Amino acid sequence: MSIPDPNADRIQSRLERLYEDAAAATFDKIDSLAERCGRLRHRSPASPSLWSEQDAVLITYGDQVRAEGEAPLATLKAFLTEQELTDRLSTVHLLPCFPYSSDDGFSVIDYTHIDPKLGDWADMASLGERVGLMFDLVLNHCSQQHEWFQRFLAGDERYREFFITVGPETDLSQVTRPRSTPLLTPFETAEGTRSVWTTFSADQVDLNFANPDVLVAVLEVLLLYIQHGARIVRLDAIAYLWKQIGTSCIHLPQTHEVVKLMRDLVDAVAPGVILLTETNVPHRENVSYFGNGDEARMVYQFPLAPLLLDAFLSEDATPLNNWLAKLEPPLPGTTYFNFTASHDGIGVRPLESLVAPERLERLVAAVRDRGGRVSTKRNPDGSDSPYELNITYFSALGGPGVTTEQHVRRFLSSQAIMLALQGMPGIYFHSLVGTPNFSAGVQQTGRARTINRRKYEQSELQALLQDEQSASRQVLDGYRHLLDVRRQQPAFHPDAVQTVLSPQHPAQIAFLRTSLDKSQQLLIVANCSDETATFSCSAAGINAPQQDLLDAQTGIPDDNIPLAPDSVRWVTLRITLGHTGV
Repeated sequence: MSIPDPNADRIQSRLERLYEDAAAATFDKIDSLAERCGRLRHRSPASPSLWSEQDAVLITYGDQVRAEGEAPLATLKAFLTEQELTDRLSTVHLLPCFPYSSDDGFSVIDYTHIDPKLGDWADMASLGERVGLMFDLVLNHCSQQHEWFQRFLAGDERYREFFITVGPETDLSQVTRPRSTPLLTPFETAEGTRSVWTTFSADQVDLNFANPDVLVAVLEVLLLYIQHGARIVRLDAIAYLWKQIGTSCIHLPQTHEVVKLMRDLVDAVAPGVILLTETNVPHRENVSYFGNGDEARMVYQFPLAPLLLDAFLSEDATPLNNWLAKLEPPLPGTTYFNFTASHDGIGVRPLESLVAPERLERLVAAVRDRGGRVSTKRNPDGSDSPYELNITYFSALGGPGVTTEQHVRRFLSSQAIMLALQGMPGIYFHSLVGTPNFSAGVQQTGRARTINRRKYEQSELQALLQDEQSASRQVLDGYRHLLDVRRQQPAFHPDAVQTVLSPQHPAQIAFLRTSLDKSQQLLIVANCSDETATFSCSAAGINAPQQDLLDAQTGIPDDNIPLAPDSVRWVTLRITLGHTGV
C-alpha cells in the first residue's frame, strides 16, 4: 500500500460512506495513483512552513500579457521579472490554463495539457522557478467537447454514468441555482435525447461524483497538477459537487466528504500543498469547508470585497466592522484567502444577513453609476436577484468628481486593509495595475464578466506603466510599496492574532495584529470618509503609537493618530514587558 496510515484508514472510511460496496475497489485505484505520484514535498519558497508574512498570491490569466511570437506564459514571467514582482509575490494563481471551449477557461476540454495558445508545461515550469504555482481544478463540470462527454454521447459503456441525466418532468425546484440559465440541457446521444445536468451553462456539463470512477479520474488530475509544481490547488465551484434530487444540491455531506478525502490524499503524498475551496456563499456556509481542521486548508473570504466597497462608497464601515468583530479565528493549520477582486465579479450573496436589503440596493446602484453591470441568479419562486457586481475594483472606487489622486489613494487604502487582515492575500492582476472597466470588451463578448477580464499587449502595458502620471503607474508603485513593507512584518503572518477594536467613528476601521512571539504589535486604522479624522490609542485601551510603517516621514503624536480622508495607516505600537495592548 502506497498511502500511509492513518491517511489510508481515513480515505477507506470516507469511501465506504460515499460508495459502500465499491469502496474497496476504489481505494485500490486511488492507492495506485498515489504510488505513481510518489511522495512529493511542496513548500513556500519563502518559508519551511505552510505560509508566512511573505506570502502574497497574484491571480492572473496565463495570457494576461501578450507579445507577438512569444508564449504568453513566457511573456508573463518576463513582465513579473521586469516589474520586480517575483520577489514581492510568493505565488502566481494561473486561472484555468488548459484547452477550453467557453467561460474564459472554466469549460475545460483537456485537463492534462496546457493550452497551446499559452505555452506548455515547460513554460509553466520556467515560471515556477521564480514563484510558487497555483492551479484551478475545475471539478464540478467539464466542457461538452471533453473526451469524457463525447464518449458519453456516443454510448460508451464506461462513460454512461460519468454525467447526470434527469427526466425533464422531475421536480428540481429545491436545487440552489447560481445562475438564471436552465439547470438541464437536452443532448442527442446514441440512446436518444437526454437531459443533462448543467449548473453553470449548456457548455459546462456536470460530472457525476456518485460514480466512483469520476472521483478517481479527478484525483488523477489533482495529483498531475501537484507533480507539475502546484503549491495551491483551487477547487472550483466545489459547493455544487454532489447532486441528490430532493435536496438543495449545495454543501451536501458527500461534498464535504470528498474534500476531506482529497485533503487526506494530498497530506499523504504531497505535504505542504494547500487545498483552497471556492464557495461564493454566505460566510457560515463558506467556513464550513474548514471542517474540523481536516478539510480545506484555505477558504476565500468572500464577504470582504463587497463589505469593503460598501464602507468606502457609503462612508460608513459599520457592517464591515460588525462582520470583522464576529469573525472567528481560523482553526490550526487553516487560514483565510483574502481578496477584493478576481476574474469573477464581486459576489453579493455573502452579504445576506450582513446588510439590509435597501443598503444592498444602494450598492448595486452605485456600481451601475460607475459603469458596472449586475449579474443575477434564479430564485426558487422563479424571480431573479443580484448575484454579483461586474466592475473592476479600481473603477468601483472612483466616481463623478473624484480626482486621480483621490481615486488612487482610496483604492490603495482598500488594498492596504485587505493586505493587513489575518490570512493570505490574493491580488488580481487588474488591481495591481489599476485597470478601469473594459466596457468595450463587454460589447464584444456580450458577457458582463468581460468588464474585469481585459488582456494587455506587452507594449501597451509597458507604455502605460512608464508614464509616471498614469493611474496605473501610481497604483503599481503604491502596491509595490505595500508589499515591500508587509513582507517584513512578523505581525502579518497568517497565523498572527487579529483583534478588532471598536471604531471611534462610523467611517473608521481599526484592528490589531500581534506576532506569534508577541515581539511586534501593529495597529491598522482606516478612515473611509472624505473628511479628516483622528484615532485615540488611549481611548482604545492600547499601547502608544511608535512608527508609521507606510509613511516614515509622518510623525506620530503620543496618542491621537491623524487620519487623512480615505487613508490607512499601519502603525507599530510600543511593546511593554508582558503586555501587548488589548
